[in-house]
Order: sequence, then structure tokens, then C-alpha cells
Amino acid sequence: GLVCVKNPHLDSMEEDVLYHLALGTKTHNLPAMFGDIKFVCVGGSPERMRAFAQLMQRELGLAGDGEELADICAGSDRYAMYRAGPVLSISHGMGIPSISIMLHELIKLLHHARCRDVTIIRMGTSGGLGVEAGSVVITDVAVDSSFKPRFEQVVLGDVVVRSTELDKDLAEELLACSKQIPDFPTLMGHTMCTYDFYEGQGRLDGALCSFSSEKKLEYLRRAYEAGVRNIEMESTAFAALCGLCGLRGES
Repeated sequence: GLVCVKNPHLDSMEEDVLYHLALGTKTHNLPAMFGDIKFVCVGGSPERMRAFAQLMQRELGLAGDGEELADICAGSDRYAMYRAGPVLSISHGMGIPSISIMLHELIKLLHHARCRDVTIIRMGTSGGLGVEAGSVVITDVAVDSSFKPRFEQVVLGDVVVRSTELDKDLAEELLACSKQIPDFPTLMGHTMCTYDFYEGQGRLDGALCSFSSEKKLEYLRRAYEAGVRNIEMESTAFAALCGLCGLRGES
């Protein structure tokens, strides 16, 4: 179905400016630009997402070699966006705040463009836990640092808890597709989302470290026993926003 938004205030706005994407409902014809988008792939790095769009250009047999792809968000220096046929490739930066801002504006863009039946996939590097280096982990559940499937956010002083359930059928489809690509091991598992790269992920080499190496290893053992197979900094926000707005999502 249509991509939905859960904000009644948008209906009374004369114009919706997607500030960080350098797009808007009055300055751009969003249905003409994006109305036929079916897949959105997001990842941290602008260069990585440009390279992915170029790969899609070749894989889909589209005209050109991909070098001519222009950054649709060139008017902003926050995110980069490229299009290859029905595929949109967008960078989101690092961490929950950065991906959250991008997703709010991306979801509104897809809504204003009247897109239907959109699948969104987050791709990115992560720290593996008890898996072979170079493995691809398909997320079955996004969990927080306490191994709970939830995204907590403080809204106007209140703690709001949202589900981080992802599309199970999509996860199974991706796992089935991986069997056709023998170059790297692929598995399904929980993805743990943290608010920090250093202490939050148990690293000993940050400017601050308030724990021993023994305590770190004990925590990582508990994470593994809880089903965690990789650690990153975006998945709970990604799962919560996509799920609430009717996007078929996977990380």
C-alpha cells in the first residue's frame, strides 16, 4: 500500500520542506521524481551509496555506466541520494540521530510522491559477534544494549517505547537469495544497536573506558547467548520508523 505518515499536522501545512534532503513539496514535483520508486537502500557513507547506485545501474541494464549519476541532495551537505531506475540509494551518516533525521524526511518524501509497496533495506558495516569475519548478518530482530527488542526515545520529557520488529518474510527472502552467492557466509541473527561506538560497544580504546577487559568479555558473552550476532548504531531506529509508517524493512 501507500507509504503512510503518522502526523496529522502535515495536512495543514502549505509546504513541507525536506530541509536536510534539499527537497520540498513546492520546489519539486515529488510524484514525478519518485513516484515509481519500489526499493530504497540506505547506508552510512555517501561514497558507498553512490557506488551501490552505480552497481544497480549495471545490474538493471540501464543506459550509461553510472558515472553520470547525480546527487539528488546536492543542495545539502548532510546526505547523498542517487537513483537507478526503481532503486533509491541514500546515505544516512552514523548513529541513531543521523539516520532518524534522514528517515523522517525520506518517509515524508515517499508519502508525498505517492509511492506504493516500497521495500527498504539498510546495508552497512558492523562488528560481528562470534561469526566469521566478512559474514553478512541478516537481522531477524533489532535489539537495544539490554538485548530488548525496543527503541526508546524521550519525547517532550516522556519515554516513548516503540517496537523494532522487522519484516520476517523479507529476511527469509534475503537469506534464500544469499544461497546463490557463495562468495561470503550469510546468517540470520539479532542485531544490537548502541548509542556509541566506543564504551557502548565494549571497546577498550576510546578516550574513556569505565570497565575492565573481563567485564567486556562477560557482556559480549551475554549478548551472544541472547542471540546477538552483530553490533551497530542504527537498527532500532530504522526498524521502529519503518514499521510505524508501513515500509517493508530489513537491516
